[in-house]
Amino acid sequence: MDNSFAPGIGRRLDGWPNRDINPGAIIALSPAIDDAMKKVLNAWGAGKYDPRSNIDGLSKPVVIPPAFGLAGIHRITYTGDGEDIMYWNRYVAVSQMGGLGSVSEPRLNISITNGTEDLVTSKLPALQAYQLSLSAPPPPAGSFDPVAAVRGRLVFEGAGRCATCHSGPAFTDANSGLHPPVDSMAEPETPSYASRSATKQYRTTPLKGVWQHPPYFHDGSAATLPDVVNTYNTKQGLGLSSGDIADLAEYLKAL
Repeated sequence: MDNSFAPGIGRRLDGWPNRDINPGAIIALSPAIDDAMKKVLNAWGAGKYDPRSNIDGLSKPVVIPPAFGLAGIHRITYTGDGEDIMYWNRYVAVSQMGGLGSVSEPRLNISITNGTEDLVTSKLPALQAYQLSLSAPPPPAGSFDPVAAVRGRLVFEGAGRCATCHSGPAFTDANSGLHPPVDSMAEPETPSYASRSATKQYRTTPLKGVWQHPPYFHDGSAATLPDVVNTYNTKQGLGLSSGDIADLAEYLKAL
């Protein structure tokens, strides 16, 4: 909600990631969970969730991603495990929410069936169609410097080397390939989130509407867009000046 009437009450913001909800704390309220696991869950923090924890017993929560701006993008998760949204919706419905139905992922040795009837599959096409209809929100008026953004685009396409992977109208090469963990600005991490996925790799995150959903990187380690640019500049040895970094951040805010 946009809180236009009161906190938590207003117009719907469809597809916007909920950065206030604390899934770990909610799950920890279950009397079926022991104290040790409650401690783990309560450490996840607001706006984060680990969709593998109940599968492999590890804990590495990731930032809840937006569900907007996915039209034309086939690999929609951080690690690009599936070829469409229905893949992930099925996984969540059955393995995370206990929905009646089945999910199978041989690459992770997952085969789960809940109940004797399938109440999940028939709902997946309509849910996917709805999600694909959600456009990324445009930046609010006055939220970026348009002159600096023009300069930042030149950095994005040139010295910053951003357009190499953040390519095309969706600013991602996810449909053509994935990237090894070493390419991620959040790696190395223990446990590696990619190592717990089916692909063992990462997709390039789409950038449309990126102004809306800090923190950034799958682990939320970059609080702001300037932090993102600084991280790339340092780890990739780009040699960008402070002015280049500021301009590039303004361009990202404009997407």
